[in-house]
Amino acid sequence: MSSTRLAQCRLYGFIDATYVDEPDPGEVARELIAGGVDIIQVRAKERSHAERVDLAMKIVSAAFQYSVPVIINDDIEAAFEAGADGVHLGQLDWAAIPRAERADRLAAMRIVGRSTHSLEEALAAEHDGVDYIGVGPVFPTATKPGARPVGVELVREVASKVKIPFFAIGGITLDNVGQVLDAGATRIAVVSAILKTADCTEAAAAFKQQLGRVK
Repeated sequence: MSSTRLAQCRLYGFIDATYVDEPDPGEVARELIAGGVDIIQVRAKERSHAERVDLAMKIVSAAFQYSVPVIINDDIEAAFEAGADGVHLGQLDWAAIPRAERADRLAAMRIVGRSTHSLEEALAAEHDGVDYIGVGPVFPTATKPGARPVGVELVREVASKVKIPFFAIGGITLDNVGQVLDAGATRIAVVSAILKTADCTEAAAAFKQQLGRVK
């Protein structure tokens, strides 16, 4: 994917197996896309590799017709096998790949993202050549119960000092998204505040409307 196309992605949605247990995950993807989600991450940490690939393939198939990229959490091989656009790696997952092997392991990925929790990690990720970063968790979140919130202060720092696209993530709701946008974020990633609602399309659309007020 071109950097121009990624730059246009504003609302980052998830299909997290913790929250989604539908017989047709592709339908969930279509609901998210209908609400304005621009990019989707498949997160299925508790599933086997084969189950993860099967889940991802259904989502990739559904998203393809809308030209919405699909990212797989942590599993590079699953991303490749499912025909996904890329992979998202946490700090430990990135560090676990020997430096000499990173280029080869990630060569087939059109998009590589990385989680960051400090300005130093964000700048390091930019230096390492990733395509985008996640910054957070901004607020406390049940999705990452043991993670210490970084607050909107980090969002403000990253917005002023990091040039690659970043998505603020973690505990973002319609009640606090204004604080995140006011701190300089132009992209957000939302998990439970969309997936745990009665209508994913409506919830996604509400966040997309909020994003519409920033450049």
